[in-house]
Amino acid sequence: MKIDELFSIGYISKTQGLKGEVQVYLEEDILESYFSNGMLFLEINGKAVPFFIETMRFQKSVAYFGFEDVSTIEEAAKLVGKKVLVPKKLRPKRKTGELTYKDLKGFFVTDEKEGDLGEISEVFEYPKQFVASILVNDTEVLLPLNEDIITGIDINNKKILVTMPDGLLDIYLGN
Repeated sequence: MKIDELFSIGYISKTQGLKGEVQVYLEEDILESYFSNGMLFLEINGKAVPFFIETMRFQKSVAYFGFEDVSTIEEAAKLVGKKVLVPKKLRPKRKTGELTYKDLKGFFVTDEKEGDLGEISEVFEYPKQFVASILVNDTEVLLPLNEDIITGIDINNKKILVTMPDGLLDIYLGN
């Protein structure tokens, strides 16, 4: 399967136990139906490599997997940091108008105090946090994305209104 036919649900955060099990930090609400075929993919060197699931269990935003052909902690350690991928066809359909933070790429950002800042060039996904990259005066500014900072979104005009945390812009622009 090609990597563009898959989407990321998280990444392997660490090994678990001595028999090759791994812990996966889940960035999506996961449905066990994603794994009904008994496999998932890991992104290794830019390619989607299939792994067959022997065991799995879920706890809130973490899952534990045991894979065929991974039976030692040393083999599992080589997988730490790899993205976990499943086929896009398994992704639940979103309702019309429902946005995710990743959908904000390309939106123009305006701060209530500072005025126009720029366009979101990239949205990075970190554990428990999404961060937008905006070019302001030729300097990359990283803006956390959450409900406290975003005060309004105009989907039709691709604009977002934010309230930047005090001093955040000063850190980047040296004001």
